Amino acid sequence: MAKKSRAEIRRGVHSRIRKKVSGTSERPRLAVFRSINHIYAQVIDDVNGKTLASASSLEKSLKVKSGGTVDGAVVIGKAIAERAISAGVNTVVFDRGGYIYHGRVKALLDATREGGLNKDEGSTKKGGKKAKGEVKPEVEAEVAEAKPKKAKAEKSSSKKTDEAPKEETKDLETDENKDE
Repeated sequence: MAKKSRAEIRRGVHSRIRKKVSGTSERPRLAVFRSINHIYAQVIDDVNGKTLASASSLEKSLKVKSGGTVDGAVVIGKAIAERAISAGVNTVVFDRGGYIYHGRVKALLDATREGGLNKDEGSTKKGGKKAKGEVKPEVEAEVAEAKPKKAKAEKSSSKKTDEAPKEETKDLETDENKDE
């Protein structure tokens, strides 16, 4: 069996994502494709089979130096957000196209949020980015109450067993020194 290329693996991941993600006329899909040198974004209504807005690093009007950089992805993200809002779209479903949510793909999505798409999505950390491992305050309080009680009991029992042998060995060593 031949080894799959990275492109084939990405296509498989994208097809699994597409089974779960589809755009409607109320909340269309924002699809991203990236190549080595360029990045492309489309807002698609899958129910009607129509592209509502698109932006690409190939467009001369956007004056992107290189679509292969995070800066280029930010420009495309702001452009697609502006075009989608002018088409009457305020919320979208993000389709990362089988790419990991990192680098240019993440920069494009963050730029769309800054541009006005999916305003309620995300958190209010510096720069509007979601904090890693962020938890709701109610859930955090419940977890804080439940876990430390068990953990403290286990720690105190393990400390007692560890401390006793150490004290005995110290006593033996001092007794031996006295005999000499």
